Amino acid sequence: MKRLARQLILPLILLCSITSHAQTNPGATWTYNETPEKDGWDREKARAFSNYLIDSSYITGLVVAHKGQIVFDYGDIEENSYIASCRKSVLAMLYGRYVEAGEIDLSKTLTDLQIDDVTPLLPKEKEATVQDLISARSGIYLKASNGGDFIEYAPERGSKQPGSYWLYNNWDFNCAGYIFEQETGKNIYDEVESQLAIPLQMQDWSRALQRKSGDLEQSKFPAYHMWFSTRDLARIGQLMLQEGRWNDQQVISKNWIQEMLKQRTTSNELNTNVPLYRGSGVDFGYGYMWWLWENTTDDRLKNAYSAMGAWGQSITVYPEIDVVVAYKTKSAYRRANSRQVRLDVLKKAVEMYEPE
Repeated sequence: MKRLARQLILPLILLCSITSHAQTNPGATWTYNETPEKDGWDREKARAFSNYLIDSSYITGLVVAHKGQIVFDYGDIEENSYIASCRKSVLAMLYGRYVEAGEIDLSKTLTDLQIDDVTPLLPKEKEATVQDLISARSGIYLKASNGGDFIEYAPERGSKQPGSYWLYNNWDFNCAGYIFEQETGKNIYDEVESQLAIPLQMQDWSRALQRKSGDLEQSKFPAYHMWFSTRDLARIGQLMLQEGRWNDQQVISKNWIQEMLKQRTTSNELNTNVPLYRGSGVDFGYGYMWWLWENTTDDRLKNAYSAMGAWGQSITVYPEIDVVVAYKTKSAYRRANSRQVRLDVLKKAVEMYEPE
């Protein structure tokens, strides 16, 4: 029977190794640090953070891991639920081995791949490459089969050359999923299982829960929705932190991790094209379906990057301090965290860490 994760009356706990605090990934189960204060985690700030989550958010599960061990958890971290747009960052990870094997060519255009849709693509739009799609720079402003993007900020259709303009549009991401399966002959969910769930020893992964959906009369490319537990999302973050290595296996190549996190869109362009994050206290750039933290004044946030999803879902990695934060908000409750709360949680989580 699944246990309900701690509600954090004593919020910082762990069963940590007494011999070493070196970064390591979890084994078959996560371990908890019994003495996180010795590693720089402030108990009073942890208590305040727990109260903030209870009083000011709808988050249903959260994990903070430091050097591969949990220093803080909240809510139910075991239940699988919908991760919204975090799916896109997971897909980016799956792309790596097939790009490097030459099975997916990022320079191929939609013309090369014989891609079209219910609403026919314009000749200019067919010049978009796979790289443009996974960078959200396709110049294609068709409605996707599912909502939850920024299509309302789109320029006039056909007005932008592919690669020249960033817009977060689910059409790009859904088409990228379709191309992944077309070019590899593999099912996305089978690849999540073989590339991530099995080697990372995910504790709660269920292949049976995964399913695509969308209005296929609007676009023939469905959304490849995904369901994970919070603690399994944290494993994905830990893999990213470790540059694709898990134990003695290079699960995803270090080079591909670096390619995903390379800036393809600056925060200035992103905020100009979609002003939703202006004044939020976080400047985001964009890589291959990962959000990149820029212009940070807090050294703990330097070089951080995130997968983010509607309602309040995230995997965020803070490489400067060896920290991963994963949180989820169960969409079935129909209670969404504001965009500002989602970001504040990610900042408050690392403010608990005050090493000497």
